[in-house]
Amino acid sequence: MRAVLQRVKEASVEIDGREVGAIAGGLLVLLGIKQGDTEKDCDYLIKKILKCRIFDDPDGVMNESLLDQKKSLLLVSQFTLYGDTRKGNRPSYMESAKGEEARPLYEYFIQKVKDQGIPVATGEFGADMDVHLINDGPVTILMDSEKIF
Repeated sequence: MRAVLQRVKEASVEIDGREVGAIAGGLLVLLGIKQGDTEKDCDYLIKKILKCRIFDDPDGVMNESLLDQKKSLLLVSQFTLYGDTRKGNRPSYMESAKGEEARPLYEYFIQKVKDQGIPVATGEFGADMDVHLINDGPVTILMDSEKIF
């Protein structure tokens, strides 16, 4: 399972011009789920994401987490995070989980974050979405449950 974290001042998701999710500030998380991922992968990433110290403390040092600052999270499913571009020019998405495998993990992820008291907004699983954000910093972090990076 992979995640791209972007610290944002604000972020929103639209489908056909209709806003389906928005946050005033916190983290935009793009989540990619691959074949064979489990709830254990979700749990690992959730813990890392919620405790990742990428928010400024009162001294202006990135030393606080989403949990510390009680900020919001906007979660957007993104199967293209498993696009393999090593061969040819067209990415292969063979590693990406199919919808019937990925959707339950996506929903599990949402519920587990909410269980930690974090406000969660979402895109729509499997939809073609327009994602708007104002990146704060910019701060962008890559995470992978297999600890590849």
